[in-house]
Amino acid sequence: MKPLLIVLSAPSGTGKTTLCDRLLQDYPELSYSISCTTRESRGSEEDGEDYYFLKATDFAKRLAAGEFLEHARVHGFEYGSLKEPVYAALAEGQSMLMDIDVAGAAQVREYVATLPPTDPLRAGFVDIFIRPPSLEALRERLEARGEDDEATIARRLRNADAELARAGEYRYHVVNDDLEIAYRELCGIIEVCSGLRG
Repeated sequence: MKPLLIVLSAPSGTGKTTLCDRLLQDYPELSYSISCTTRESRGSEEDGEDYYFLKATDFAKRLAAGEFLEHARVHGFEYGSLKEPVYAALAEGQSMLMDIDVAGAAQVREYVATLPPTDPLRAGFVDIFIRPPSLEALRERLEARGEDDEATIARRLRNADAELARAGEYRYHVVNDDLEIAYRELCGIIEVCSGLRG
């Protein structure tokens, strides 16, 4: 299997986490990209498993040194994905799965485009956007989850609309109307790109 850098994005409530969890369960050659953050750990979160928890000064140093594939400031904290673990995984024949938003995906895409064609990140780059069947279907899913109030749902739908407007930046698209069909499509894309399927 050719090692891939798989970038997966989707609006909140589209089923991306479920799809990612299944991929990691079914493909032992797939690793999950752990982000760095400057925020404190919450609850049972563990360093190196949920996030790499960095001091703000350390994050700033690494950012200045160009060590991040992508980064963003969210709610006053820094978040980012380091290049080194991705290169290390690909060198070992592992593929790397990154679950990031459209802005982060754009940063990765821009960085990868600057690399020579033989670079493993460029050679193995695959970006996939998971779409809801419609915004109305997404609203129904968010309401059915019962986790958010009306204002939060409205905000998530506005964000989804903005993310869908950038979906054209992705090479591959999967509509998650039926989870099993969406998962098979997702596996098909990964298997074709990695050479498992002709």
